[in-house]
Amino acid sequence: MSKTISDKVVRNDAGNTPFSAILEVQLSRRTVTRGGLSAALALLTGTSLSACGGSDDEPLKLGFTSLANSMTDACVVPPGYVAQVLGAWGTPLNDSAAEWDRDGKNTSKDLLNSTGMHHDGMHYFPLDGSSSEGLLVVNHEYIDEKALHPAGPTTVNNKRPAEEVRKEVNAHGVAVMHIRKTGNAWAIVKNSRYNRRFTSATPMALNGPVGGTDWVKTPYSPTGTTVRGTNNNCGNGTTPWGTYITAEENWAACFVNTQASGQPAHQVRVGVPTSAGRYKWETAAGDATEVQGEFARFNVTPSGTSALNDWRNEVNGFGYLVEIDPYNPDSVATKRTAMGRFAHEGAAYGKPEAGKPLAFYSGDDSRFEYIYRFVSDANWDPADARRSDRLAVGTKYLDKGTLYVARFNEDGSGTWLPLTLAAVGKDGTKLGDKYKTIDEILINTRAAADFVGATPMDRPEWTAVHPSNGDVYVTLTNNTSRNATTGTNAANPRLNNANGHIVRWHDTPNANTFKWEIFVFGSDAGAAADTNRSGLTTLNQLASPDGLAFDDRGIMWIQTDNGIDGGRNNAVARATNDQMLAVIPGAMTTDSKGTGPVINAQNQGDLRRFFVGPNEAEITGFAYTPDYKTIFLNIQHPVNWPAYGTNDATTAPTGTVRPRSSTVVIQKADGGPIGV
Repeated sequence: MSKTISDKVVRNDAGNTPFSAILEVQLSRRTVTRGGLSAALALLTGTSLSACGGSDDEPLKLGFTSLANSMTDACVVPPGYVAQVLGAWGTPLNDSAAEWDRDGKNTSKDLLNSTGMHHDGMHYFPLDGSSSEGLLVVNHEYIDEKALHPAGPTTVNNKRPAEEVRKEVNAHGVAVMHIRKTGNAWAIVKNSRYNRRFTSATPMALNGPVGGTDWVKTPYSPTGTTVRGTNNNCGNGTTPWGTYITAEENWAACFVNTQASGQPAHQVRVGVPTSAGRYKWETAAGDATEVQGEFARFNVTPSGTSALNDWRNEVNGFGYLVEIDPYNPDSVATKRTAMGRFAHEGAAYGKPEAGKPLAFYSGDDSRFEYIYRFVSDANWDPADARRSDRLAVGTKYLDKGTLYVARFNEDGSGTWLPLTLAAVGKDGTKLGDKYKTIDEILINTRAAADFVGATPMDRPEWTAVHPSNGDVYVTLTNNTSRNATTGTNAANPRLNNANGHIVRWHDTPNANTFKWEIFVFGSDAGAAADTNRSGLTTLNQLASPDGLAFDDRGIMWIQTDNGIDGGRNNAVARATNDQMLAVIPGAMTTDSKGTGPVINAQNQGDLRRFFVGPNEAEITGFAYTPDYKTIFLNIQHPVNWPAYGTNDATTAPTGTVRPRSSTVVIQKADGGPIGV
């Protein structure tokens, strides 16, 4: 998630003990008893990195040398690799779209039939198991209005022009792209029946406990079963039955409520603005071409006699995980409300086991927010992975279940706290005394988590699950709002956690408990030992870990969003552009007690920089083909890339270009598997 649209306001005032304070107490105790910082560091380095993959005779090993720092308007890959631009913003999916215009003159119709803006999470769905033809599904998180329009956005008499607003609405959402490899080059199969766009105006189903309730009834959907659009699609997930999950993250800022007597508490908790929406889409209301309140719906100020006479409930249809079946062009994207309503950042599923419930893990990407787990009521049946009615399978597993929120304890243990009517809060009362129904709990997910005493975290972003051992990882990107009032963090050790870190845990079977440990601390290479606790060097220094994914071999890929679009404000940003690194983690052991870091001065060389992006760009999104010979990643909000007239991602422009977020395809020149 770019800092451009991040919610910089701390909206959690629940007073729950923050994760940093828990970690501080735990590490401080060990430091005191073991004789100071150096002894504590030695204690924390007990967990090793070991290869978990490959054959029994030869463990999986990384086969490339870590890249040097880079600060150019181009992508950098290891020697022997090539990188191609694919599906850049505005690339037509069919003949209804004109080719992308360098001067920003494309229309809203063009954007409805082209790839969207600011690529983020994605996944490759093979066609018939192919590694040379498949469906690449890509999130489009937000927009750069200056790049989208010829000379930036305009306002006439305090109103945004309807055509500009429609163009922005259509640049958001998700794209399904049918792609095919010919020779060594990948391209979109134009006019394929699979090619689709989901935008901020596409009708979608509302399923689960919130769907059909009074919370989501609007003039557009009096039954509360449909909502228009999905917004700010950042991280992603998949399901064992072959569907795509897109996560709605910073959606609240697209709406506005100017209600003089005060907003509802649930709107305050998620950050609905009180003066104007992020893009001021609501100001186009009343345009002669407006259809069914397409612009008015972004103003959720009550003005009528009921929710069927104004748009007060429109915002309640957002903040969910949305399931898409890419293989069925006629399917309707479905919002799974049982999985919670917050600033979702992905949804990684736990290792499926026949006869046991499925678990999905998701972070809430904002300062001092929480980590969640959804557990299905239904037990997993492997036969469901072969069904063609994939969204019906989603209904079976994703519409009924229990949502939990995590509490991290000082001793390296953790507890999943249920968000149910019977759950007991910090004050000894039941959650059902505060909220009367499960749908009310879900609308107020953040406040419910406050109530039960979850652990506030440092911006939980992507979650990823190891494909064989089931360990769960989460990136904690950063938290520059931490201070003496919110909790010190001397042993973490950053009070102002500008560099972030990664935590991992393993759930206890058949119980709502887990054990956790720190995997790696972000830091610049030159930082003091009490900051650079993972011993990172110039070849793997990182800050603000964000995107996170495993391939099926067990290689973990870490992507960074170091806020370079907001200025090179820390030492890592002043040394290198955002990047993607790779490491092969060993499994958590019975000795894992939450101390960490797993990556430390003795083994830090196992963490290697694989890719560096162009200036000011975030690296995000990860996908790969079944044969591991092609990987895909996304370049979001570059400042001066890609170069005109070439698909070579490693070529820097000779002058100034209109920047385009894009997918980058990486292959080995010799056609071998990536990374090894």
